[in-house]
Amino acid sequence: MAYNSTKPVEFKENTVIVIFGASGDLAKKKTFPALFGLFREGYLSSTTKIIGYARSKLTDAKLRANIEPHLNITKESLARNPNIVNDFFQLVKYVSGPYDTEEGFLQLKEEIDTFKIKRNLNNLNQLFYLALPPDVFLTVAKNIKHLIYDPHGINRIIVEKPFGKDLESARELQKNLAPLFNERELYRIDHYLGKELVKNILQLRFSNTFLNASWNKENIQSIQISFKEPFGTEGRGGYFDSIGIIRDVMQNHLLQILTLLTMERPISFDPEAVRDEKVKILKELATINQKDILIGQYGKSTDGTDKPSYLDDETVPKGSKCITYAALTFKIRNERWDGVPIIMRAGKALNEGKVEIRIQYKPVPSGIFSDVERNELVIRVQPDAAVYMKFNAKKPGLSNDMQLTDLDLTYSNRFKDFWIPEAYEVLIRDALLGDHSHFVRDDELDVSWGLFTPLLEYLEGPNAPQPEIYPYGSRGPAGLRAYLENHDFVFHTKGSYNWPVTRPDDEVKCPAPVPTPMTGIDENDSN
Repeated sequence: MAYNSTKPVEFKENTVIVIFGASGDLAKKKTFPALFGLFREGYLSSTTKIIGYARSKLTDAKLRANIEPHLNITKESLARNPNIVNDFFQLVKYVSGPYDTEEGFLQLKEEIDTFKIKRNLNNLNQLFYLALPPDVFLTVAKNIKHLIYDPHGINRIIVEKPFGKDLESARELQKNLAPLFNERELYRIDHYLGKELVKNILQLRFSNTFLNASWNKENIQSIQISFKEPFGTEGRGGYFDSIGIIRDVMQNHLLQILTLLTMERPISFDPEAVRDEKVKILKELATINQKDILIGQYGKSTDGTDKPSYLDDETVPKGSKCITYAALTFKIRNERWDGVPIIMRAGKALNEGKVEIRIQYKPVPSGIFSDVERNELVIRVQPDAAVYMKFNAKKPGLSNDMQLTDLDLTYSNRFKDFWIPEAYEVLIRDALLGDHSHFVRDDELDVSWGLFTPLLEYLEGPNAPQPEIYPYGSRGPAGLRAYLENHDFVFHTKGSYNWPVTRPDDEVKCPAPVPTPMTGIDENDSN
């Protein structure tokens, strides 16, 4: 499906922002702090009206008390304006009301109309943020359209994931939202698209000749996209049990990264040009092989930390087969990527927390350098954002011995004086500017659910396989190393490697590789 692109309509002054679910964790920890960050840096006008709406009976003062501990109040911002926090909360008002009746929405409308009259506005510029569970999306959307929507103004609505739980439910949600808001008014937010290193992928690929020229099956051996969390469900297992790791991060966050890594160059940075290419590459992905996966569920820790297993969570159904770790391999049926495995892996209760892209290159031709290590380009999304290239160089001195080293761009070291916005700051500002580049389009959502739904039906069906148990705090299931090797990833085998000292978490002088008891993965390789 192709979309006609129109120049985004920008609005800054006299904007009304309504946050539904204002008393919830997402709003107080992400949405309001993002708005404050934009205000602090001068990207949100002081003429803005921010209204929080939720069922909880709160005063404006109580809402502020909930939000303020989560604001990033910098010394620099206080030096510029000691009253920056008070100035921000002067913009904020709270309205309490139900989601399924008109009562609260009429009160909300009264608050907006008062703002409109006070500012002498003929029409409204409105942004509605649904920081809500999906079961009330449609109810709230209908009340917005019938009671608050301004047909003569600008209306935009941000919808948080999950956008359904499978292809059928995603299509049902879209079918119900489509009569209320057109595609240019809908902003399906995936906050990974607002992360600095994810936004930088297209620039890295297409503005650097040496990378662009090698970005193909002739040069690349394999690609890994990894997501690791060092904690389990921690009492939220009942919620997670109906979702699992694949829905939680793979079908959305990691798949977005995959499209940016593998799509063709768009004709411009026009939002629809970018999203067209993402949809094209999604359509070229082969069906996920249900037999070519690795799945796991975390058990009790074995390192003396006494961490509980997933099934120890009292909110989890007994005997649950919920997947807390998965490794999947994607294959792309086109000329650029044919034969290159793209491994996506994600898990909870692992040995560390990070999100990373690892592109491993093929070996150099046989000859005098046939025994050197593979080049790797690593994009560290979080923590401590970095891009570095592993490459071979002669050791200093008189010999011709080789050493694996790196070219390192660590953001905290190179960009000390730059404001790098948080993902939600980026995406809310994009929505205010009418820029859809970093939001999910309806046909993109449809294709992605079409890809994952058969796999989910298999893993959650009556004959679902039993996930392998791995210890809390480990690197994952014991079969991980073999799985990676079977999909063309080659582990470093020679000598030692010194991680850059600018990344304290990786500052390790590596002895000869020592297999771990569980996986056999080199403890000193960042995998």
